[in-house]
Amino acid sequence: MIVQLVLSIAIAGGAASWQVGRDPPPAPPDGQTLADAQSLFYNARYEEAAALTLALRSADPDDLAVYELRTSALLFQLKNALDSSTDKEKAFKQCAACLPLMDAFLEETTSGRSIARARLKADPDDETAQFFLGKLDLNYVWLQLGTLGRRTGWDEYWEARHSLDAVLKRNPKHVRARVARAWIDYIVDTRMPWGTGWILGGGNKKKALSAVRDAASAEADFFVQAEAEFALWDLHVRERKLKEAVPIARSLAQDFPGNRELAKFLETNDPARRR
Repeated sequence: MIVQLVLSIAIAGGAASWQVGRDPPPAPPDGQTLADAQSLFYNARYEEAAALTLALRSADPDDLAVYELRTSALLFQLKNALDSSTDKEKAFKQCAACLPLMDAFLEETTSGRSIARARLKADPDDETAQFFLGKLDLNYVWLQLGTLGRRTGWDEYWEARHSLDAVLKRNPKHVRARVARAWIDYIVDTRMPWGTGWILGGGNKKKALSAVRDAASAEADFFVQAEAEFALWDLHVRERKLKEAVPIARSLAQDFPGNRELAKFLETNDPARRR
């Protein structure tokens, strides 16, 4: 399922030229689908995933799943570029790649949300549009609050929260909405002062961990389950529950052997690899 490296580099090169010269994005290679982009993403090949989703979007400009995955890939590229910096604003200004990534992220977010809102205006019960509106908003909040350390994005926060709650009210078993909503509970509880958290509707990290654990064990499509398992692994790492995180990382590494983030974690924390 994983795209060959040579082909992916060629796609990435096409995307880079489009971002600089504003030429039309390349068409997706024959046979390449969202699943290939998802495989790249979960193998932590974010630049290639972003490039392939750009090509996929040119072929189907109304596919909200492509917009969401592309913004996620761009977000992780920004995160990786700035993670080691204590002064993120200064680092952002000094990062040559960051402004183009930011511009692309904002463009994709704006376009995707416009499509989702138009679909919801035509059909308020469109569950897919409702979910992706919330998820695109949540990616924006992640960018501002987590990646850039900015206290902004509150309108997007509330729209994300209300959108995901609406999805779960209609469909409590929606795995991706459960995971996304759990992240809101976790971040509000762990990253916000009590007063701000109360204003934002409150959070609960124990509830978040329980929700993600249940979502990760639910029957779901391959990449939906992968997203839930990555979230559970990430939460355990954040909580320093490394004993619980290791077997999840082992399982994920079998499905995504190219993910160097998982490999690095296991090299450091898996007792079996230190023998």
